[in-house]
Amino acid sequence: MSWTKNDYPDSLKNLPADVRNKAIEIANALLDEGYEEGRAIAIATDQAHKSEEGESSNKIEYHVTPHDDGWQLKKAEGKRAIMVEETKAGLLSKAKDYVTDHSGTLVVHKQDGSVEEHLYQR
Repeated sequence: MSWTKNDYPDSLKNLPADVRNKAIEIANALLDEGYEEGRAIAIATDQAHKSEEGESSNKIEYHVTPHDDGWQLKKAEGKRAIMVEETKAGLLSKAKDYVTDHSGTLVVHKQDGSVEEHLYQR
């Protein structure tokens, strides 16, 4: 199924129009290549943000990564944790508010350090 500017997934509805339109374009191309819908939407959203907002956005990037005491929130190039929680879920609930208040983006990592998802806070 191809999406249009007037008929697209609900997960794209809160994106700025230029980012949403680019995401629709990218997602349709990924679907044509055989990607599953959910994966196509995730990739397209990430790429559309990068394309429309630029790779070197002035937003601060924060990372949720494993820590000796559970999980931590750090700035991309930070040396110290901003906050630490025992569980990832516990940290994410606080980290999302913190990142939103600081107009940043949030990169969530898996236990092995690989990237799980990018969250763009507004």
